[in-house]
Amino acid sequence: MKAWVIDRINNLDETDEPLRPVDLPKPVPGEGEVLIQVSACGVCHTELDEIEGRTPPLFFPIVPGHQVVGVVAETGGGNMILQEGMRVGVAWIYSACGRCEFCRSGHENLCENFLGTGRDAHGGYAEYMVVPEKYAYPIPPVFSDTEAAPLLCAGAIGFRSLQLCNIKEHQVIGLMGFGASAHLVLKFIKGRFPQNPVFAFARNPKERSFALKLGADWAGAVNEQPPVLADAIIDTTPAWEPIVSALEFLKPGGRLVINAIRKEPADQEQLLNLNYEQHLWMEKEIKSVANITGNDVKEFLRIAGKLKLHPEIEVYPFDKANQAILDIKHRNIKGAKVLVL
Repeated sequence: MKAWVIDRINNLDETDEPLRPVDLPKPVPGEGEVLIQVSACGVCHTELDEIEGRTPPLFFPIVPGHQVVGVVAETGGGNMILQEGMRVGVAWIYSACGRCEFCRSGHENLCENFLGTGRDAHGGYAEYMVVPEKYAYPIPPVFSDTEAAPLLCAGAIGFRSLQLCNIKEHQVIGLMGFGASAHLVLKFIKGRFPQNPVFAFARNPKERSFALKLGADWAGAVNEQPPVLADAIIDTTPAWEPIVSALEFLKPGGRLVINAIRKEPADQEQLLNLNYEQHLWMEKEIKSVANITGNDVKEFLRIAGKLKLHPEIEVYPFDKANQAILDIKHRNIKGAKVLVL
């Protein structure tokens, strides 16, 4: 099969091609696994974190990609529910141990043996992949393959972030950064909680304009004072500066939810700008998002299908995978990027 792989840690510049095209043996599903013929795979900032070493792969070479849509081509042994020909998706969670206290309580995202698709096991930048059947999810028919792909990470992790905000009716929600995940969170809020104002903070004027077009009630730069303070803010950026701003723009008792698997190296000056009285006092909270659970994906797909929540997408042919990665690196973002096979 044809695939793209990450060979090594690479601090990218303008001329680099971070992924290498290869021919690999078509994988064979084991007991309890399914083989998926991939039709589309979303492109995520996490792939950039893998390439640049902030969340390094378990081994090299690794096939990246964790927003995978395709059809079941073959099933392994065991008592299987999924059947050949069914359309399914694979998200960031590839597997967890199933036995520890976190797995038993439904928090397998915190499992010590959590494996991430496309980082700890081969992912969807390939014609085929295998995955435990438990972590392959039927896709609602209302979505095309390319629409479904971003729902599996950008959508599901945004859904988890919103849950962690503990938002009530009419409270103000802020979105720091406006890429793939934030645009889906905005659409979800406007569909599910239309009475809640949403503020979008983004450094790029095009991203701010895009947020307003999708229904944001206000949009400004990451350090721009909003009309009122927010009850909760979700940070989806790879940088540290927006965190400092977000804490300043929270109401007393407000919560900042950081939706990022890793942050880029901090500028010491930015960290020194963190002032306790201005940014943390008055019982403000900071909550990080760690991975996702299988239930997050299932529930988000169910609700997204009911709301007919169609993401804004930019499609790349499979042979342009490097271009998609570099476009994320250089912030050429509008909605979600998807590779098609």
